[in-house]
Amino acid sequence: MKSFIVVLCFLAVVPFSYSQVGKGDQKMKMEELPEVVIKSAGKDFSIYLPDRNPDKDVVRLEKEFVAYDLGKDYEGYESYLLVLETKNGSLSATYNQNGKLTGVVEDYKNVRLPSSVIYAVYKTFPGWKMVKDKFLYSQEDGDIIKKQYNIKIKKGKSVRRLVVHPNGDIVKGV
Repeated sequence: MKSFIVVLCFLAVVPFSYSQVGKGDQKMKMEELPEVVIKSAGKDFSIYLPDRNPDKDVVRLEKEFVAYDLGKDYEGYESYLLVLETKNGSLSATYNQNGKLTGVVEDYKNVRLPSSVIYAVYKTFPGWKMVKDKFLYSQEDGDIIKKQYNIKIKKGKSVRRLVVHPNGDIVKGV
């Protein structure tokens, strides 16, 4: 009887112990963020696709841009330019005469790189050190035109410049 109770307690505890174990080889999936409709400009909508950049300054500036109220500042102009800056970069947005967002250009220096970019660079160029990086992101009418990292790497006196996409594809510099 005593052994039956011990086995029963063991069987009751075992399922709960497996609920805390994760698979070490699986990476956490990052969900794509949907585009943000900033405002309605007549029949058109101003659409902005925020980037999933891991750098906190980039995210902060993008949130500030989404929260920015254009108001009636654009009235009377054929196009309107909005520039937001931080110490490491800037975000420039253009609006048309109706107040519709037509384009966004983001340019940041020395940002925190995504792990896929770091892994791709160090795997392709072992022994090299990243010296500088620059993140470029632009979109027009809700479509992403450019999204890349320009990275300068150094090994001894040799210097190379790379262009890397956020998924880790090295486009230029190999």
